[in-house]
Order: sequence, then structure tokens, then C-alpha cells
Amino acid sequence: AWANSRALEIAGITAATEDPPGSQFGRLVNGEPNGVLKGGAAMAMVARHNRALRETNLVAACLDVFRHANAVGFTMVCDQGVGSMQGVKELEMLQALRDSNAMTARYRYSLMNTLADRWDETDVAFGQGDEWLRAAGWKIVSDGSNQGLSGLQREAFLNDDSTGIAYIEPEELNAAVLQRLADGWAVAVHANGDLAIDRVLSAFEQARDQGQDPAAARCRIEHCSILHDEQVAKIAELGLSPSFLIGHVYYWGKAFRDEIFGEAKASLLDRTAACEAAGIRWTLHSDEPVTEMDPLRCIQNAVTRDMWKAPGEKLSDYECISVETALRAMTIDAAWQCHSDHEVGSLAAGKLADFVVLSDDPHDVPSDAIADIDVLETWVGGAKVYAR
Repeated sequence: AWANSRALEIAGITAATEDPPGSQFGRLVNGEPNGVLKGGAAMAMVARHNRALRETNLVAACLDVFRHANAVGFTMVCDQGVGSMQGVKELEMLQALRDSNAMTARYRYSLMNTLADRWDETDVAFGQGDEWLRAAGWKIVSDGSNQGLSGLQREAFLNDDSTGIAYIEPEELNAAVLQRLADGWAVAVHANGDLAIDRVLSAFEQARDQGQDPAAARCRIEHCSILHDEQVAKIAELGLSPSFLIGHVYYWGKAFRDEIFGEAKASLLDRTAACEAAGIRWTLHSDEPVTEMDPLRCIQNAVTRDMWKAPGEKLSDYECISVETALRAMTIDAAWQCHSDHEVGSLAAGKLADFVVLSDDPHDVPSDAIADIDVLETWVGGAKVYAR
């Protein structure tokens, strides 16, 4: 995140302010903060002084998100950060939203591990809820963002001597994964850099060796951005399921190749085809607002691997996948990751009547025109919630 000098002044961030654990304040040569906030803790030290965050009507905001989701063809969304805005009381808000019968998209959510002690004081448990609102995971953030130079790397970035930031140290990560699996949760761990993924794989492997079953729990690696061949093999061995922020390829592919990693490492980004070949079940996501919520755009990005800032070029085109595979990743496999494939994700007798009507078949249009297909109607539970 970036903050101007007035925001830093209000937050009391000065040259004397120490970096919080797992975060850094960008600094000028003289030690004064330059406004760059790397890591959630540093961001929070400034953002918590923004009164607008406390005054936000989250119910109205959620309804706006649902309406937007319906317009681009979503019938269910997954929130991987419940508690990050207003703490554990967000659960009360979500239940009130459900009780209002005003939801137009189904909602699956994961609890933020940073509030573990507070969650443990509640009665929330994996699977709690119904077909509209359900607890589907426990979320741990292990590192930052590769394009923000805070993803945790084995080696330094191309034009920076940093190797990123660990948001959680290995011992704490190992303990959290083990405990939450033992508590019955599906564990989802955010990991962007290759060293972060190394640590996440080690944590799941240790949990498996201590009697837990990450595969049966459908544990996920969120973003799972940079994958070496041996990591793909380990993911397959452990039965883990990555979810790729495929917009990385389109929006930042050229930057990853030319400025952040270099061509060799950038080619390891979002390895959908490699995971498919290894028999791994994986999905695509937008991580809005990092990239805009749009399933058809995600599908096109995965099929073409085009780069916005390098017209006519592709990032590791051998990782391109078929339209059919991308559609599966955005539908039934996404439902499976959310432990909801028994009720949504495919059109079958006995499932909930959630579907969209498109202006064209994604199989039939040019691959670079999939994102241009219009969503004509969106139906949830047999009710029309959007019409173009």
C-alpha cells in the first residue's frame, strides 16, 4: 500500500517508528518513511486511522458486491479474509445478511488466522451455515505480493536486493496448519514467492506425517504463483489444490519477466498446464480488487496467457490450457474447493438451480474474445438475479 505524508503524520509514523513483525515501512536514505507500506501490519498501522473504514456499512457493501458479481456471471463468491475489516463481529453481520433474504449470490468464507484467539472464543466451526452462507476454510497469509516485492523468494528480486517478507515464521506456520487441520478446518494458505511455497508445503507435509490429511480436507494454496517442477510434484503428492490469480499473467506478466524476476523465473508463474498434467485439481480467481471480478476474463487469461503490456506476446505459452479446462476450473472445481460441489458447480438433477445465460459459447468464439462475451442473465436458486 501507499500513503501520503499527511496519512503518515496522522498515524504517527516517523523515522523512529520500528517496523512491525512481518512488515516494513519503506524509508528514505535518512530513515524517514517514504509512504510505502509493505505487509498487513504496516498497512493496518496507517489504515486504522481512516474513520471511513469504521463507518463503512458492510451490509450495503456486500449487497453491492453481490450485484456486481451477478452482472459478470457469478452465482457464488468466496471471501478469503473474514474478520480483516471489523474483526469477529463480521460473522454477526454476515448472519444478519443471510437472515434478510436479500443475498443474490451464495457466500463461502474463510476465517483470518491473525484473529485466531478471538475466533477460538466463538462457536464458529467448519461447515457451519447453509447453502447461502457457510464457513468453508481457515486462512493463513504466509507472505506478501510478488509485484509488490514482498513475496518471499529463494533468491533476491531482479532489480532489488530484497527477498521479500515472511508474514509468519515457519514454526508458527507449522503449528497453525496442524492445529486447524486437527480442529476440522480446510486450511488455505496464501503463498506467492517460491520460498513461501516451500514453507507451506513443508507445513502440510509435517501435518500429514503427524496424522492429519490435507488432501481429504481439500487444503488450498492461494495464488501459488511461482512453482518449480519439484513443487508441482510435492503438491500432487500431498493432494493439495492451488488457486491461481491468473490476472498476474495478463496484468503483470511483462513486469515479472522484464523487471521483477527475469524470464526464467517469470516462466514459472501460474502453471495451470503443469498442474493439470500432474493430476492436480486447481482453480482460478480474481482476488478483487487486485484484479477485477470477471470469470470470463479469468478464463481468457488462462487460455491465452496474453500480456497486457506486451501485445502479441505470451508468457510461457506451453502453460496455456483449453477452454473446457478453464471452464471446469471456474465452475465445478471451484465449487469442490469450497466444499460445495454437492450442491452447485454443475447443472445436474438434485443440485441448486444456479446458472448463467451467455450471449455466446466460450468454445466457439476466438480465444482472445472470451472476455467480451455478454452475460445476459444470472439465476440463483431458480430466481433471476440479473438481466442485461
